[in-house]
Amino acid sequence: MAGQSPNEARKLEWIGVTPRQLAGFLAMVFGMFMAILDIQIVSASLQEIQAGLSASSDEIPWVQTSYLIAEVVMIPLSGFLARALSTRTLFFTAAVGFTAASALCATATSIDEMIAFRALQGFIGGGMIPSVFAVAFTLFPPSKRNIVSPIIGLVATLAPTIGPTVGGYLTDAFSWHWLFLINVVPGICVAVAVYFLVDFDKPDYSLFNRFDYVGLFSMALFLGSLEYVLEEGPRYDWLDDQTIATFAVLTVVGAIVFFWRVLTARYPIVELRAFKDRNFAFGSAFSFTMGIGLYGLTYVYPVYLAQVRGYDALMIGETMFVTGVAMFLTAPLSGRLSSVLDPRVMMLIGFTGFALGTYLASGITSDWDFYELLLPQILRGSSLMLCMVPINNLSLGTLPPEQLKNASGLFNLTRNLGGAVGLALINTLLNKRLDLHLARLHEQVAWGHQAAEEQLAAMQQTFTNAMQADGDLAALKQLARIVRVQANVLSFADLFLALTVLFGIAALFTLLMSKPKELPPEAAAGH
Repeated sequence: MAGQSPNEARKLEWIGVTPRQLAGFLAMVFGMFMAILDIQIVSASLQEIQAGLSASSDEIPWVQTSYLIAEVVMIPLSGFLARALSTRTLFFTAAVGFTAASALCATATSIDEMIAFRALQGFIGGGMIPSVFAVAFTLFPPSKRNIVSPIIGLVATLAPTIGPTVGGYLTDAFSWHWLFLINVVPGICVAVAVYFLVDFDKPDYSLFNRFDYVGLFSMALFLGSLEYVLEEGPRYDWLDDQTIATFAVLTVVGAIVFFWRVLTARYPIVELRAFKDRNFAFGSAFSFTMGIGLYGLTYVYPVYLAQVRGYDALMIGETMFVTGVAMFLTAPLSGRLSSVLDPRVMMLIGFTGFALGTYLASGITSDWDFYELLLPQILRGSSLMLCMVPINNLSLGTLPPEQLKNASGLFNLTRNLGGAVGLALINTLLNKRLDLHLARLHEQVAWGHQAAEEQLAAMQQTFTNAMQADGDLAALKQLARIVRVQANVLSFADLFLALTVLFGIAALFTLLMSKPKELPPEAAAGH
């Protein structure tokens, strides 16, 4: 390290990397933030996009679904591409492609163009996410991971959480086009920074000579079909729909071929040997569970606020912003705790906080708004950070450097799949419980029940006086609306109880992980 200034040497001694390496890593972190943010940034503005593109209600969900399907295919593939092309080439190419795809999304004039451009954006953006995790655990020494892990943990969890908030503000202040245009200038800056600052590894082009095309095709068929089934299944009653049933069969066929190739090919597209590590296997399961809490609750709260409270996109974003603030404030604390507290204890506290937050939310009523949701959202945001940092450290911190790029892709895939499975189960549970509660409430308001008849008579009189006309029909419609709202609220309460049980079980399973061995500060993976 000759020729370094004393100041640079002190920086190198403090954090284990040069200022140039640190700047390159931070540029990558920001690129990952953009890629993850765009998963949810459109969720609060789908109605505006639908109107702008003259899309049908069946077509518009594909603006989000196409991104997710393409992304889950790329995430595990990124490990191979990082080894073959180098981290610098992969990330630079991904940043340029993501920026270009974002600009194309903003110029889309039809729903078909938007779906195609979003799929391209998701596929290319998926290459940026695992690279950051792999670099974090190869570039920095173990003694500094209590600083680095909160950074990548905060980005990975904060981005999808504030996505609806950012999207709501942009659409309200400008137009839906700015959901994508906002990526252009930062994307160019990230690409330039990565090109000039990142030089962490060397490419191995010989890997392309033994590229497993069968494995790639089967993996794309398996993960793409699975994501489609999970996204569309709840809407079309699962296998009762012929298209869903067809993709379910393709999922099974793709899975069989994919795992056969992984287990028998000499050079498989994805290596599963990382799962032999007990902590990585458990950590991936916890990452899957955390995906449910991250993406599932980011979906549930806005649905409640829109359907029950009648909030618009901007009001939903302002209410949801609490979780992001809690995560931001907890990040430094989680980094400090990770250096003095057993990571399994941190995870136990985190998942218990998750469970407590959803248990409090199970008392939800149709009157709940910002203040009633305040404590559950604070618990969720804080718990996410308390879980994310130790899960990252325990899952990836004990693996050898040569496995990290591939393992990072698998680890991030489990979180995204957790979100997809969680959303499918959440929608299915909400629909089933809604039907059940509607049937029970209809029995309570049927003719012959004195309280219901008295309430209906009072409403009829009120509407008749107000409208100077027959208020019978208006009263019946109002009563039906009240019944449906109450059934909706009861369904949300049931869902929160189910999530409480899930996170409670996850808290107990944290005790099965083994604490990683203490590594000397100089044992920096990859150095």
